[in-house]
Amino acid sequence: MSAAELAPPIPQPVSTGVPNLDEVLAGGYVAKRLHLIEGQPGTGKTTLGLQFLMAGRDAGERGLYVTLSESREELLQAAASHGWSLDGIDLCELFPPELTMDPSHEQTVVYSSDLELGETIRGVMAEIDRVKPTRLVFDSAAEIRLLSQTPLRYRRQILALKHLIAQIGCTALLLDDLTEQQDETSLHSLAHGVIHLEQIAIQYGAERRRLRVSKLRGRRFRGGYHDLALREGGMVIFPRLTADEQGPVIEGEPASSGVPELDVLLGGGLDRGTSSLILGPSGSGKSTLTLQWVYSALKRGEQVLMVCFDETLRVMLRRASGIGMDLLPFIEGGSLHVEQVDPAELTPGELSGIVRRHVEAGAGVVVLDSLSGYQNAMPEEVFLTLQMHELLSYLGHRGVLTILILAQHGLMGPMQTTVDLTYISDTVLLLRFFEAAGEIRRALSVLKKRTGGHESFIRELRIDKNGVQVGPALEQFQGVLTGVPTYSGGASTLLRTRGHGG
Repeated sequence: MSAAELAPPIPQPVSTGVPNLDEVLAGGYVAKRLHLIEGQPGTGKTTLGLQFLMAGRDAGERGLYVTLSESREELLQAAASHGWSLDGIDLCELFPPELTMDPSHEQTVVYSSDLELGETIRGVMAEIDRVKPTRLVFDSAAEIRLLSQTPLRYRRQILALKHLIAQIGCTALLLDDLTEQQDETSLHSLAHGVIHLEQIAIQYGAERRRLRVSKLRGRRFRGGYHDLALREGGMVIFPRLTADEQGPVIEGEPASSGVPELDVLLGGGLDRGTSSLILGPSGSGKSTLTLQWVYSALKRGEQVLMVCFDETLRVMLRRASGIGMDLLPFIEGGSLHVEQVDPAELTPGELSGIVRRHVEAGAGVVVLDSLSGYQNAMPEEVFLTLQMHELLSYLGHRGVLTILILAQHGLMGPMQTTVDLTYISDTVLLLRFFEAAGEIRRALSVLKKRTGGHESFIRELRIDKNGVQVGPALEQFQGVLTGVPTYSGGASTLLRTRGHGG
């Protein structure tokens, strides 16, 4: 008989009850095993434990919450704040007599910690044996650590609890708030899985919470940090995107902008499954040029997601209407989704979650306006390029056309950007101001396009009440790449004004 035939069957995953956490854990918790959930107070351990028990209750399983640190009333209030009912879940509140203020329980013959530890452990064991739960949450290991006083006694008590859990055959979560945590008392070696929760206070804006799975035996989980949010209704996880995530690729012809001259400049349009970066100073027309592709895609019946950091929906709709693009019917019809986000409140993982949800719902065009706002949402700006690479790779594998907008510093002269994303973008469009015939005008050029040929000419871009216009090549144009463009041609070769300038 082979070793594989002698090995016990691999336990089936047990749902965590937390959206997207099952995905991070490659299915869920390991059945009939002890899992350690550790984190400082306020990171969401109790919420995670309650969601685990409620998922079991809804599946017809018996659940038990043993608390040494919170009262039954506090647990019920915490559940009520999320709109939950804990009916059908056993709540065991253990407070040994020695921990009360009753003077009759004071003694001096033996150490009080010895009596308290014994009383507590017996109470826990008796309650587990009585209920025989399928799912168990023990809150918290810190109380046992304090009563044990020595690392050896502490480890032995947790090991005894682990053996009882194995005998009963329940899946258990052991919560630890890391109070006075020491290396020698670490429970990582005893637990089958370890999940670490963190809360990070940034210099401005709301605190950021995240989760990391540091251990899960026999399971290829998704490593790294995953952002999470605690909201009314519970905890939500935003799994970190990986570049190798693929889906059903959407094949099709290049996406036309609806402006023939612009499509010619780009060699036919923007290809599906690619990312395009539009660079230029403030006011040069980056967002309006992007709206041209958005409006054209909507008229073709495609779904579009626009994530706006810098502009409100009201202002964007008004600006689009001013150039002949009425977007409101598409929003009301459900084909255009506009997500107005606050960089001070949004985590990068939550942004990826928004994009992923809409893409899986059918969005074929995604716009990020702008990357300057996206960068402000990053608590650690050094990782912006890496995270953007993961996001663009994911969208590329899904066949999504992605348009990124990045403002450059300054209006005239040399331009700089806070982050260089030109090398990870498939197409780069550059916008510049120039002066001719006493008027400020705009120039448009394509610096690169990986997926095909494109014109090398610089064309004039004009935006007015009639929409976006692209003129002929400006053959007498010099210095656009230096940031100090000079036009030596005549006014007759430029686009004529058909309305108010945009």
